[in-house]
Amino acid sequence: MFELSWLEKFVGFLQFERHYSDKTIAAYQLDIKQFMQIVTINDHAKSFKKIDGLDVTSYLETLDQKQLSPNSIARKVSSLRTFYHFLNENDYTQLTPFTGIITKKKQKRLPEFFYPKEMMVLLQSTQGETFADKRDRALIELLYATGMRASECVQLTLPQLDWQNQIVLIHGKGNKDRYVPFGRYAKAALLTYRTVRDSKVANLETTHDFVFINQRGQPLTTRGLEYILDQRIKHTSLTSGIHPHMIRHTFATQMLENGADMRTVQELLGHASLATTQIYTHVTMTHLQKDYRKYFPRATD
Repeated sequence: MFELSWLEKFVGFLQFERHYSDKTIAAYQLDIKQFMQIVTINDHAKSFKKIDGLDVTSYLETLDQKQLSPNSIARKVSSLRTFYHFLNENDYTQLTPFTGIITKKKQKRLPEFFYPKEMMVLLQSTQGETFADKRDRALIELLYATGMRASECVQLTLPQLDWQNQIVLIHGKGNKDRYVPFGRYAKAALLTYRTVRDSKVANLETTHDFVFINQRGQPLTTRGLEYILDQRIKHTSLTSGIHPHMIRHTFATQMLENGADMRTVQELLGHASLATTQIYTHVTMTHLQKDYRKYFPRATD
């Protein structure tokens, strides 16, 4: 029970201090529980304090035997490093069994994104007069206008929206706040939605400031947001699947395609490192090729 209480404290830390999404927190929990199952001896899990290098080696060998991808293994090791750092910071143990562990190089996958015409098709799917239509329009317009994460979007409250200056205060990962502008399309959609949102909250006698709500007047969850997008894509001619990060990737890609510098995009996305933002340079080749053909005299010879 004592060991499990530390896992519960860690979950609280991820939720209330790191502001991680429900899906990310669930992944951390699963990684830690799977690790403890693998290092169990005689049906008794070892204490977090007694994990050693042999346990870690056995764990990595098991993952390798399951033929997990390098990305999956690296993510699991990262989860466990973060967990042990939390235990260290709270003086439960001074063990750092995952320090120095080198995993195989991650396979970099290019971000999936929508082309502008595809975004227009997605937005057109929200044309209607129902509560869901107006909410989903505002939701997609704001995600598209700001590039915010799904977890940041569902946690958004009305006081974070500066209507006059068209700026939203986003509470990001690790308690890092940032201001991001939004345009007239997002503003118009949000104002239209707010009327029906406030009416629904009042009728259901629910009191809270969360911007995006479900039919019961309760705040949307990240899973609820994903479900909404899944349903919207089914009513379009688009053939690809969708997840909230695709709209975030679309925002970043279009910013760079239209000449924004990397530092600006980094700030808008809330990336701690410029290296994270640089992945988008691989998907802006159209812009680069256009400039190359325009300015290099031998490009079209």
